Amino acid sequence: MQDQRIEKIAVVAVNITKLLVIIYLGFVEAYKIGKLLREKLDSEFDISRKWASQTYSILKKRQAERKVAGV
Repeated sequence: MQDQRIEKIAVVAVNITKLLVIIYLGFVEAYKIGKLLREKLDSEFDISRKWASQTYSILKKRQAERKVAGV
């Protein structure tokens, strides 16, 4: 009787440990995916920032030209 009780407690402990390991590994994978996404998006944002900067510079030049021309 005592052995069965100890065995049941051990089974429950093992199952809880398995569950905790699965949850931990899930968090690790989610962190890795988030990190990869950030790296990929940063490169995309850099391209967008450069494009926006160039476009803004062109716009400012055109405005200055119009101002000089008196339009």
